[in-house]
Amino acid sequence: MMKKLFWLPVLFLLLAACGSGQNEDSKGEDLTDGDWAPLENKATVVIAEDGAASGAGFYIAQEKGYFKEYNIDVKFTQFANSDDMLPALAAGEVDIAGGVSTASFFNAIAQGIDVKIIADKGHYMDGNSYFSFVIRKDLQDEIQDYEDLKGKRIAVSSRNAVDDYIFQRMLEHAGLTEEDVEFILMSDFGNMLAAMGNGSIDAALQIEPLITQGIEQGLHVRFGDATDFAPDAQIAMVLGSPEFVTEETDVSLRFMAAYLKGVRDYNDAFVKGEDKETIIDIMTKHTALKDPAIWEKVALTGLHPDGQMNVDDIQAQYKMYKQSGAILDQFDFDRAVDTSLIERAVEVIGEYE
Repeated sequence: MMKKLFWLPVLFLLLAACGSGQNEDSKGEDLTDGDWAPLENKATVVIAEDGAASGAGFYIAQEKGYFKEYNIDVKFTQFANSDDMLPALAAGEVDIAGGVSTASFFNAIAQGIDVKIIADKGHYMDGNSYFSFVIRKDLQDEIQDYEDLKGKRIAVSSRNAVDDYIFQRMLEHAGLTEEDVEFILMSDFGNMLAAMGNGSIDAALQIEPLITQGIEQGLHVRFGDATDFAPDAQIAMVLGSPEFVTEETDVSLRFMAAYLKGVRDYNDAFVKGEDKETIIDIMTKHTALKDPAIWEKVALTGLHPDGQMNVDDIQAQYKMYKQSGAILDQFDFDRAVDTSLIERAVEVIGEYE
């Protein structure tokens, strides 16, 4: 599900020299007026982020100055694929990244790539999912319920990944098996729009803003909502390097507090309608969706204002991949999942109201 990114090896060498390891001030416990004091020495935190909407907390915290208030300078970089990103994260060349559940992700960590799963970076918002099924517009009278997908050609972007997990949950909800439909592996979401247009597929597990764009182009319509059958799905997670999470806590705790402040502004804007224009301006600056009017229409990525993840659902995804034979080694959730940063940050900045 991750978009194609670009490998920047020279940048990593430069950033590694000025990375976040330079600060060791009292394990992040220098508190003042109910918040952490700024770091005495500026720290640089490297974030692998590709301009996805789920990176909203990073973008908003940067533009609103929340990182700067803690004397943290963030640098964004990109990768060609997650196979390159995970080793760099484990090695501390990158401090923070976004990730999605895949069999290869679990296998990499199980086989020794030490990466921490630390916070929410994308879940479904009730009844308005940003990653959900669509059907061809001309089939909306024929396909009225999920069971009507029997015999239909359904495009899904990957196997043994969260996309496949959502697809399988839908089939289970519909009382169907994979033999009842024609699975079409189509890795590019943009190609799904074209396939809808030429009639080569009947349905697709599509993502925003292409869901909204396809509706406006008359190619497809939303079909129910993924919360009908996977209301608690954890789509994406914030990942951290082990050194950054467990050793550089003076920096990482402040970083997490700033990130959560950005996420809370996102929720204030899109859930409560507060200062929405400002947040949309930030999102159009940092993401591929440049039209503010479309931001008023798209289904939004859910981002928990306290950073909480649905670990049970991540485990359910792992279980499905293991049952399919795609998981090679045992995955240690107790070691890989570390919620200490969000828990401590919320203790300091308070729970979201």
